[in-house]
Amino acid sequence: MGGIDVANGVVGAVLGMLCAVLFQQPLQDGWFRLRTRSTRVVRGLRQREESGPAWRTFSIGPLHTSALIVEGDGESSIPAEAVHVRVLDAEIELPSDMDGWRAEIEAESERLRAEGRTPLWNGPRYAVESFDVSRTALEEQPVVHLRLRPTDYYTFLAAQQLDRRPADGTTPRSRYLTPDDPLRAPAFLQCSFAVNVAVVTTDDLLVVSQRSDRVRMAPGVWNSSVNEGMSRHIDSSGRNAPDVHAMARRGMREELSLEPHEYALELLAVLDVDKRHWSAHFCARLKDLTREGLQTRMSRGVADRWEHQTIDYVPLRPAAVVTYMLRADRIHRWAPLTPALFHLALVHVYGRTPVERAEAQVVRRM
Repeated sequence: MGGIDVANGVVGAVLGMLCAVLFQQPLQDGWFRLRTRSTRVVRGLRQREESGPAWRTFSIGPLHTSALIVEGDGESSIPAEAVHVRVLDAEIELPSDMDGWRAEIEAESERLRAEGRTPLWNGPRYAVESFDVSRTALEEQPVVHLRLRPTDYYTFLAAQQLDRRPADGTTPRSRYLTPDDPLRAPAFLQCSFAVNVAVVTTDDLLVVSQRSDRVRMAPGVWNSSVNEGMSRHIDSSGRNAPDVHAMARRGMREELSLEPHEYALELLAVLDVDKRHWSAHFCARLKDLTREGLQTRMSRGVADRWEHQTIDYVPLRPAAVVTYMLRADRIHRWAPLTPALFHLALVHVYGRTPVERAEAQVVRRM
């Protein structure tokens, strides 16, 4: 009897092992499928329909700006003949509750003049009435339509006070701007149109400027190579509508002493920011001047010398430029439009995929 019991035990053990081998993997596979299906169900519950804004402002990792790229991706340029500018006759008028703010600015300027100090210069400017983009019939290339109205610098300064509260307790931002549609704004809040240029020397160095501490708007911030505001007096000489490419060439001459035959100029994009500052973004590659040559040129005299207090030269490589922009002493000191300009300039040279890959790698290493 003892031998029979031992034999039965051995047979039972063998049968148990066979069952384990035969059924363990199917059970594991079934459990894995069940767990995967459950995970997908949970994720599906979490990923119900969501909505978000169609427009997002420009950012790279921890660097967030208020710049909104309205037209252009950097890869292709917008030709000069595709930009149409029209100037309307009626001058901008501020609402009655904001008109007093302009009077305050005018009174401050008169006080400075009476004290023998430098008054606020009230230059003639333009406000953006509307900006539209269409496409050519066959190639679907962009065609830009910009409509402007006359205004001045005092009106611009008054309109910059978007969060100031008049007697009723509201603000111009809450009354006139729509968060869901950042491109909808009255012309009196859009009294600024500028050109910004990313200048690259012939030895492939990106020129980065720091605004002087003596300028009224955004002193000390790091900025594009060239930044020039549209002037109704200078850019519309002979009563012609201003030309944004001519504006960029004027900025190159006044801020870096460069003449049109010394560089190749391309319009990459048009942007807006939360304070309704419009900008045409250009890239200019110097044909012969290296960093040393540009520094020598500027040492011989620059028309707008006082606008910049420091100039850096950064190798025009995606990782180098992005690392520079994200430096601890730079990341919070950029003019809002500048990081987008440098990104677009990199894309224009290297293409979107390599630039975005380099940006992601730099962000991961931080």
